Amino acid sequence: MADEDEENTMNILIATDCHLGYMERDVVRGNDSLVTFEEILHKAKELAVDFILLGGDLFHENKPSRKTLHGCLELLRQYCMGDKPCPVEFLSDQAVNFGESRFPIVNYEDPNFNVGIPVFSIHGNHDDPAGMGNLCALDILSVAGFVNYFGKTTSLEEISISPVLLQKGATKLALYGLGALRDERLHRMFVRKKVSMLRPTESKEDWFNLFVLHQNRAKHGPTNYIPEQFLDDFLDLVFWGHEHECIIEPCHNPVQNFYITQPGSSIATSLSQGESVKKHCGLLKINRRNFKITKVELETVRPFYMEDVVLSETSLNPEEPEVSKQVEAFCSEKVEAMIERAESEHTGNPRQPDKPLIRLRVDYSGGFDLFSTVRFSQKFVDRVANPRDIIHFMRKKQVDKKDFKPDVFLDKQLKPEALDSARVEDMVKAYFSNADETHKLCLLTEKGLGDAVQEYVDKEEKEAISELVKYQLQKTQHHLRSRNATEEVLDMEVMRFRDERKKKAGEEDEEVQEAFKRARELRPQNESNNIGSSDEDMDQDEPDSNQGIPTGQGRGKKTTTRGSTRGRGSERGGSSRGRGRGRGRGKGTVPLASSSIKDAFAAASQSSRSAKSSQISMHDISDDDDDMNTFRSTSHKVNSASAKRKGKGVAFSDDSDEDFPTMPTKRRR
Repeated sequence: MADEDEENTMNILIATDCHLGYMERDVVRGNDSLVTFEEILHKAKELAVDFILLGGDLFHENKPSRKTLHGCLELLRQYCMGDKPCPVEFLSDQAVNFGESRFPIVNYEDPNFNVGIPVFSIHGNHDDPAGMGNLCALDILSVAGFVNYFGKTTSLEEISISPVLLQKGATKLALYGLGALRDERLHRMFVRKKVSMLRPTESKEDWFNLFVLHQNRAKHGPTNYIPEQFLDDFLDLVFWGHEHECIIEPCHNPVQNFYITQPGSSIATSLSQGESVKKHCGLLKINRRNFKITKVELETVRPFYMEDVVLSETSLNPEEPEVSKQVEAFCSEKVEAMIERAESEHTGNPRQPDKPLIRLRVDYSGGFDLFSTVRFSQKFVDRVANPRDIIHFMRKKQVDKKDFKPDVFLDKQLKPEALDSARVEDMVKAYFSNADETHKLCLLTEKGLGDAVQEYVDKEEKEAISELVKYQLQKTQHHLRSRNATEEVLDMEVMRFRDERKKKAGEEDEEVQEAFKRARELRPQNESNNIGSSDEDMDQDEPDSNQGIPTGQGRGKKTTTRGSTRGRGSERGGSSRGRGRGRGRGKGTVPLASSSIKDAFAAASQSSRSAKSSQISMHDISDDDDDMNTFRSTSHKVNSASAKRKGKGVAFSDDSDEDFPTMPTKRRR
């Protein structure tokens, strides 16, 4: 590829998994993600790239705190806004590429903004859409004009990916994007051939095809990953997000005849081997059908060193009386060596943290005594960033010995390596599967209830449980009416219908997701009626030193609105004395939505009883859609106006083997 042909070369900075806000409450590591994100933006400006392409997980939390969101917006405004013209022309129909937005127009062509370096991004599994309106943090950045958010899909049955078509000189780029979905569901859709990628109908061979996705690449289970062979073979390059290990050098897939680049995360979010690899972003140059990726080392990443030690392979003798002290001294030497290595390999960048992350995994198989990790960590409190997690003890599994008996007492004393690896939906399923007959579920399914609890825990979706209960209740009522079930066979029909749904795992998963989607659309406007509660939720993200109200999250305390119990006022008699009395929130106490799992079940139970008493069917529940129709009509007008304004949409056709012959061998270097 000729480097001097700059007029026809697209320069793209690629990065993924920035995880802004990771460990933001940690005094030492709280600002690491924002510092490295600033370096990425600085590199983009320094390299004079045409635009930045992110592969998902820009934020670590589904609902980032105000501090993190403010820091992100501040950096995007500082580095990406400006008078520098963007040399890339947007060719595709923007109303299709950004159809989920109220403003379907790429930000650097919007007359209201001056954008020097555009940012294109898909969402990841950490910052995916959820809750009322099916929104995520990227929707906020998009509507503010800072990020071009694409790759969002709402269909649970079929996905059709329409590319963003860009052109610079003679180089044409078809940019495909797919935000994170549950791997099992996407795997099933690929198997059923429900995922299609549209291609321009004219001059197909002139386009460089780049696909950005955020899924498991490594196999974690039968369907808990996306095989590379599932992707279309007309692609030239696949930009794989979600995997944190940096393998940015393009890897060729001989079967599909495309290349894969895996930039990896820009911050270590776990103390694993893959995270200890040097972190990079990449400069992707595309010239017609050829490409080249240059590694760009990130200099502000906190150093992370990891080492494994097998005590049985050392000179230490487990039979000696004070072997634990010898093991502790041996581990101290290893940690000291890694700290010295971190000091010698410091990049010299003043913004790179001095305290490294250190992990020493110690295999104590062979009868070695352990030492106190708490006492050990005290030696390195001021020298490493993770003193409590330096040492991890482990033992090799001896599955080949039939007479092997595990040390039950010792297993109870030791902490598991990853306590947070237990999934809440698995716990719900295990509980009800092993429950006695009096506690087994008769109407609800274990999977549906487990998914609802997961939605509540992971996404803080407070209505997920009650909405799932209502949806499955309505489905059962509809089934009983269709069967004309009498009172004598009512219980038997309910159990039979539940068992039928459990056998159809794929359909049940789709029904659960459809329940969440339908419930968000039909949900009463609790949040708009309780507009004051949103500020209280925001306050819970970062406690204020002047704020004395109980949050009510899992502590059994009463939650009140702002101005009801602040300052020195008391709750007696509903008094609202205190500093916040005159803030225009209204007098007295305004009740908020329930904020515990117990309350969510109670709400669901109450709604179920009322539904049963009033004999409401699925057909009866539908609904006054005047407001929704008005919104859809408005959105349609905006999209139509955008299409007329652009006037340069490109026709697409579905990809199939018979329509598109095999491409000739690509020339790459």
